[in-house]
Amino acid sequence: MPIYQKLVRDRIPEIIERQGLTYSSRKLNDEEYMTKLREKLNEEIVEYDNATSDREALEELSDVLEVVYALAAFHGSTIESIEASRAKKSEERGGFLERILLEEVEDD
Repeated sequence: MPIYQKLVRDRIPEIIERQGLTYSSRKLNDEEYMTKLREKLNEEIVEYDNATSDREALEELSDVLEVVYALAAFHGSTIESIEASRAKKSEERGGFLERILLEEVEDD
């Protein structure tokens, strides 16, 4: 039996059961949950980085976003609050759509 020791989406146990398979799982405490969310975020970012098509990249970005939703909730916030913060920063500092690479700044 493979050993995973990783955070999975809430309905994965149900999907495993429907396949007639047995599994073991447990609910994480706050410290473990934060650790596993961080691991999951890194895992999804690596999977995005390794994507070889737009379709695959967008699928991985949706997974990254799902982890961000969970992280927002863990920190006592909402995705709407994070979006408001993102929009404010974008208005004040811009986004990344203009593809600007800052190469150097002279410091007299």
